[in-house]
Amino acid sequence: MGRYVISSPDQQKEMLKEIGLKSLDDLYSAVPEAARLKQLNLPEGRSELETGRMMKAMAAANRKYDRIFRGAGAYDHYIPAVVRSVTTKEQFVTTYTPYQAEISQGVLQSIFEYQTQICELTGLDVSNASVYDGAVAIAEAIFMVQERKKSTILMSENLNPQYIAVARTYCESRNVEIRMLKNENGRTSLEDLSQQISEETAAVVVQSPNYYGIIEDVEQLAQKAHEFKARLILSVNPIALGLLKSAGEMDVDICVGEGQPLGMPLSFGGPYLGFMACKKELMRKLPGRIVGQTVDHDGRRCYVLTLQAREQHIRREKASSNICSNEALCAMTASVYLAAVGPDGLRQVAENSASHAHYLQKKLAEAGYGLVYDQPFFHEFLTECPKAHEVEEKLAEKGILSGLPIGEDRMLWCATELNSKSDIDELVELVKEVG
Repeated sequence: MGRYVISSPDQQKEMLKEIGLKSLDDLYSAVPEAARLKQLNLPEGRSELETGRMMKAMAAANRKYDRIFRGAGAYDHYIPAVVRSVTTKEQFVTTYTPYQAEISQGVLQSIFEYQTQICELTGLDVSNASVYDGAVAIAEAIFMVQERKKSTILMSENLNPQYIAVARTYCESRNVEIRMLKNENGRTSLEDLSQQISEETAAVVVQSPNYYGIIEDVEQLAQKAHEFKARLILSVNPIALGLLKSAGEMDVDICVGEGQPLGMPLSFGGPYLGFMACKKELMRKLPGRIVGQTVDHDGRRCYVLTLQAREQHIRREKASSNICSNEALCAMTASVYLAAVGPDGLRQVAENSASHAHYLQKKLAEAGYGLVYDQPFFHEFLTECPKAHEVEEKLAEKGILSGLPIGEDRMLWCATELNSKSDIDELVELVKEVG
C-alpha cells in the first residue's frame, strides 16, 4: 500500500505562484460554478482503535456461509495453500503493471507461463495476458471478429445474463447488432440459428456449460457458423475443461471465460480475470498484452511484450480495443493453481464437482424438485422450486447458501468438490421441511 504525503499550505502557495495562480480554485476556472463541489460532507476523523472497531462491526453484519450451493458465474472451490503462499510474495504484489515491461522479466515469465497453460487448457494456439473478467472477454472477442460487412452477432439466450448485458453495452456505441438465439429445452436452438444466420453474421456466441449448467452441442453450432464464414465464440468454465472436450477439439475460433474458479476466492465478486485464446489466424486481433519468448544479445532466453497493436492505446473509439493492461496478479493465481493441481488434479476436481452435482440433483428430484431441462449438465442444474425464496431463507438459517432463485418458482443449483454427501443430505432434508 503506497504512502500519501500531503503538501503543506506554504508549498501549495509556492506552486501556485510558480504557475501564476492565486488560489487552488483558479485551477478549476474552466469548470462551471454549478458543477463544482464546495466541500465533502465527511465525519470527523477517528483514531486507529476506533476505526478498527468500526470496521469489525461492519464486517460482523455480513452473513458468512459455511456451505455454498450457488454458482451462476462464481464458484466455491478448494484452493491449495501454495497458491496464496506464492502469489502474496512481495515481488509479485505490485501497485501497477510495469511500464518498462522488459525490465520485469519475472512478471513477464509468469504471464508467459499463464498464456501457455490457457492454450493447453483450451486447445487453441494463442492466449493473451488476460482481461478484466469473463463478461469483458466476450465483448472483446466480438470486436475481434466484427467487420463492416459482417456486423451482426448471434448470441445465445443461455449465456450468463451479466455477460449479455456487458456485451450489449460494448456494442451499443459500435453499431454492432446483437440478435438472440432461442433457448430450446435448455440448449441453444440449432433451428433458430439456421433461420437467423446469414453472410452478414460475424460470429455466433455460446456458453458451454451454459448459464443453466447444460452442455451445449458446440460442434454442430460451430459447423453451422463456419458454413456462413462466421466465427464461433465459446465461453467456458475452465474447470469443466478438465473433463469435457477442449475448444480446439470442437473447432472453436475464440474461447473465453471467467478464470475465478482457478484459485481465486469468491471475494464479494472480484477481482477476477477474463481469459482469452484463439486460433493462430486471429492472434493479431487479440486485445491487450501478449508476452513472447525470445533471446537477448547474448543468446539467453528472455521475455518481451509482442504483437501488441499500439493503435489500441491511442486511437480511442477507432481502436479495436482500449485494453492495454491485464489482470497480472489474478493471472498468476490461475497459473499457480493449474501448476499445483496439474492435469490429473484438474480432472479430479471436475469429476468430483460433476459427481456431487448429479447426486444433489438425484436427491432433490426424490424430494419433488424436478429438472426444468432434462439435458446433460456439468455441475449446475435448474429445478422447479415453488417456494424458492422460502427455501433460500430456510437454508440461510443453517449457514447454507442455497442455489440462485430464478423467478419465484425455480432454483439454479451448483455443487463442487467442496460439497460433501452429508452436506447434500442435510440440505435436502431442510428443503423437504419447506414442502
